Amino acid sequence: MAVSAGGGGDGGGGFGMVLSPVLFLQLLLAGTTTPRGAAELTDGNSEHLKREHSLIKPYQGVGSSSMPLWDFQGSTMLTSQYVRLTPDERSKEGSIWNRVPCFLKDWELHVQFKIHGAGKKNLHGDGFALWYTQERLTTGPVFGSKDNFHGLAIFLDTYPNDEATERVFPYISAMVNNGSLSYDHSKDGRWTELAGCTADIRNQNHDTFLAIRYSRGRLTVMTDVEDKNEWKNCFDVAGVRLPTGYFFGASAGTGDLSDNHDIISMKLFQLMVEHTPEEENIDWTKIEPSVSLLKSPKDNVDDPTGNFRSGPLTGWKVFLLLLCSLLGIIVCAVVGAVVFQKRQERNKRFY
Repeated sequence: MAVSAGGGGDGGGGFGMVLSPVLFLQLLLAGTTTPRGAAELTDGNSEHLKREHSLIKPYQGVGSSSMPLWDFQGSTMLTSQYVRLTPDERSKEGSIWNRVPCFLKDWELHVQFKIHGAGKKNLHGDGFALWYTQERLTTGPVFGSKDNFHGLAIFLDTYPNDEATERVFPYISAMVNNGSLSYDHSKDGRWTELAGCTADIRNQNHDTFLAIRYSRGRLTVMTDVEDKNEWKNCFDVAGVRLPTGYFFGASAGTGDLSDNHDIISMKLFQLMVEHTPEEENIDWTKIEPSVSLLKSPKDNVDDPTGNFRSGPLTGWKVFLLLLCSLLGIIVCAVVGAVVFQKRQERNKRFY
């Protein structure tokens, strides 16, 4: 039996402070794996499952007034085996959102999902997004949800809109936003990407999982999509600040291309982490989403917002760097020779 429904929306107020565009730190730990059990955290701790923030079969509390835990809207369809955000049809949008704000400072979210459809190579799309945001149940152009959001988004993008991209799709990426940044679909979110990795997540015949860990300012994303029952690092980024009191959700959208985007489970675990007295005295609900930066993503170049983002030193960049260095040496040599000659002439007058 399948049930579909629409839901109301909660609007989140904006922050008064305006942050300069986010710069980024990307620490990719590709190739590292961690064995896992069916319900284990990435560090092996299987305790502290928070059921009020978890979506588990038989999906009790979804769209129910007696157990008001989750809302869904748009094309989302609830079955006994999965929550389908979009069917394999064009121009569909759907989402599911937890009604309960999360006040955990340290948490880990495990998502079992399935992306599948009839489309062949590069004839399917677009993917789905996982959210921890101030806003909920607000439709928009970013994988079926709101742009200029406040919080964290993890995008599982299956279609390359930028034909010039060197990325291999499907591609998983993260974005932290304080409401001032807009996601650019034409560039697959490249300008605002915090970190990312390639993962073969579509049309798999086995279970596929994603883990998102946030603890003490560090954001870690891991995958288990190779039927090996082990976590593989996608990326690990320090300096991420996220407030408490935001909502977890998932959304998907299709355009001219389509896929089935299914959520099978979302399990939130509380991480037992000690904080300093100073950290405990902070009002975590008033923190503005941000990233302290040391370096921008490796493949970002000129930012349309006006900031320069360093790219890899290859090709013409290396040539220009060497040319500038050579010109600098020549200028220094000429100036040095002129100064030396002047001193020689001045010394001759004293004899």
